[in-house]
Amino acid sequence: MVATRWPVPPKLEHFLATQSERPFTYPETGATRSGKTLPGFDNDLLRVEVGQGTADFEQAKAAIRQWQMFPEHWTRILPAAAPIETGTTVAMYARYLGFWWRNACRIVYTVDMPRAYGFAYGTLPGHIERGEELFLVELEPDGTVWYEIRAFSRPRHLLARLGYPLVRGLQARFRRDSARQMRAFVQTPDPVV
Repeated sequence: MVATRWPVPPKLEHFLATQSERPFTYPETGATRSGKTLPGFDNDLLRVEVGQGTADFEQAKAAIRQWQMFPEHWTRILPAAAPIETGTTVAMYARYLGFWWRNACRIVYTVDMPRAYGFAYGTLPGHIERGEELFLVELEPDGTVWYEIRAFSRPRHLLARLGYPLVRGLQARFRRDSARQMRAFVQTPDPVV
């Protein structure tokens, strides 16, 4: 769906309730966990260093918990405080050419280990693409903190097929901007943990 302004709460709640009952739009649910590429999909990977040490790792985890990896100048997650739990359904908005494009996703699985934290969400029928995306932060043995986005996708909606080069460009822009946003959040002088 395309909109010029934010949805009023009842419409958003209705959309999320409807989408939470719908199935994922792809059969390979959970496939980002393996790290293998999937034939028939665009497979993307970004891995960047965002910090050093336990404090930066905790800050990176806080960023994931607060959905801070979404570049705030052109993307939004609603509800804003959606819990990072398997089954949580969210509306992901992306702004392009003055319009907000609404997409529905549900958290497929979470990762919560001593040295890794994150989640993957998958597309629902209210999304122009089909696929899955993993957002993960890791603390390596050498103390470096890494942020990773791993995704597979392919167009589902006619607009995504017709605008395929544009959609791929926006996906690449999202990965770059997300890495910058995570780096900035982790490097803030007063950690928000």
